[in-house]
Amino acid sequence: MDTLFGIPTAALIGQLVVGLINGSFYALMSLGLSIIFGLLHVVNFAHGAQYMLGAFVAWGLLHYLGLSYWWALILAPLVVAAFGILLERTMLRHLYAVDHVYALLLTFGITILMEGAFRLWFGVSGQPYPNPLQGGIDVGLSFLPMYRVWVILAGLAVCMVTWYFIEKTKLGAYLRAANENTPLVRTFGINVPRMLTLTYALGVGLAGFSGVMAAPIYQVSPLMGSNLMIIVFAVVVIGGMGSIMGSIITGFALGAIEGLTRVIYPEGAGVVIFIVMIIVLAVRPNGLFGRAH
Repeated sequence: MDTLFGIPTAALIGQLVVGLINGSFYALMSLGLSIIFGLLHVVNFAHGAQYMLGAFVAWGLLHYLGLSYWWALILAPLVVAAFGILLERTMLRHLYAVDHVYALLLTFGITILMEGAFRLWFGVSGQPYPNPLQGGIDVGLSFLPMYRVWVILAGLAVCMVTWYFIEKTKLGAYLRAANENTPLVRTFGINVPRMLTLTYALGVGLAGFSGVMAAPIYQVSPLMGSNLMIIVFAVVVIGGMGSIMGSIITGFALGAIEGLTRVIYPEGAGVVIFIVMIIVLAVRPNGLFGRAH
């Protein structure tokens, strides 16, 4: 079958794969944002800068230390998480008891400082990162690059492991309880400030992981996070602020919708996610998976 509804099948599958790749990044990034907002009630505007930091750490590990992509996939999220711990302990934890807008403004300022520093050091043109997986898979109707397939599968796997950790494990229950009823959790001898710090570290670590996976596909540049965050915030709103599973499902679904729109109506690909957001908010103001408060 060469065409489907008058559209070349190879083009349809190709754009669907591209959409799922973008959906992997949307899901991972919105998942990190939802964890931080759902458990800490902080709108982490620095999430895009931390995504960018993960990509630059991967680039630096390769060019300065000779460490491969696979090492970077482990080390870069840890570096970004460590940066998140420093940020949470020195700045963010002092803003939990005040209006959420203060944390938003703080993280927005951190984003400007980080992007400015990287632009000053590396410029704006971006740095290339080599593809760690050459070749591809011939599925008959189309040829799928191996690395693109890896990004989709790895993104889905990490999302599901994170969901399981938050929703089904004892430590995840402690993290949720530390936000819901802090005095009660303290009576069990649990260090609540440490739980909150780990929560923020987990959320930004996911952003760092996303940055490493994005490095071989996109140019590693200081503005790569800002270009993504507008869409990611829309994904979070559509899925429901603070909804873990909502972020995963919505991220992949919107990526697929965006990819198919590029084939059916290319002019609308850049705005289709925001059209979906308007429709969803008109019907369900709390998002598809959000809960009324």
